[in-house]
Amino acid sequence: MEWREQVAREKRAAYRDDTYWGRGVPGFGDAEAHLLVVGLAPAAHGANRTGRMFTGDRSGDWLYRGLYRAGYANQPESTDLDDGLVLSGAFITSPVKCAPPANKPTADEKANCAPYFKREVALLPNLKVIVALGGIGYAAVCAEMGVRPRPKFGHGVEVPLDEAGHPGLTLLCSYHVSQQNTFTGRLTEPMLDSVFARAREIGTAE
Repeated sequence: MEWREQVAREKRAAYRDDTYWGRGVPGFGDAEAHLLVVGLAPAAHGANRTGRMFTGDRSGDWLYRGLYRAGYANQPESTDLDDGLVLSGAFITSPVKCAPPANKPTADEKANCAPYFKREVALLPNLKVIVALGGIGYAAVCAEMGVRPRPKFGHGVEVPLDEAGHPGLTLLCSYHVSQQNTFTGRLTEPMLDSVFARAREIGTAE
């Protein structure tokens, strides 16, 4: 918490005229969503600045283009809270609500934020599919949903949650949309598109 506020005070030079959000960042999207996208945590100069998950950073550029192509977003970019972005059939959140140093949340941070994440999941009555972006998001979802033993994380891995007590709910895995993955080619746009195409297939099945 102290670090997120320090970042909001000191700012990045490119955003020196911006008023940073500098607080915990809640999830957002369609309350009737069948798809929940789970990231890691707010980015220091992205969501910690704008107040909305994956808004105003390179990771968000990738994510929203993918959601737009899949028909979950009305536009392919998200720059600030007033940019007109609307999600349809999708909700986005993260298990950690405050920007952590080096994008590496501590065990205490994960534990402190777990109740908020739990409430967000419970408020989505039409949920059918969860897309976990990266291993930390995947682990958080498995912990929340009681998945034991936890299958090994990997891009495209699909985990039915029926045996964990969530009939009709499926967990899909994707590499995170971070620059570490997108700049190196570990995650490509066709790879991301395939995950969201599968999410829509599951989410709209009768």
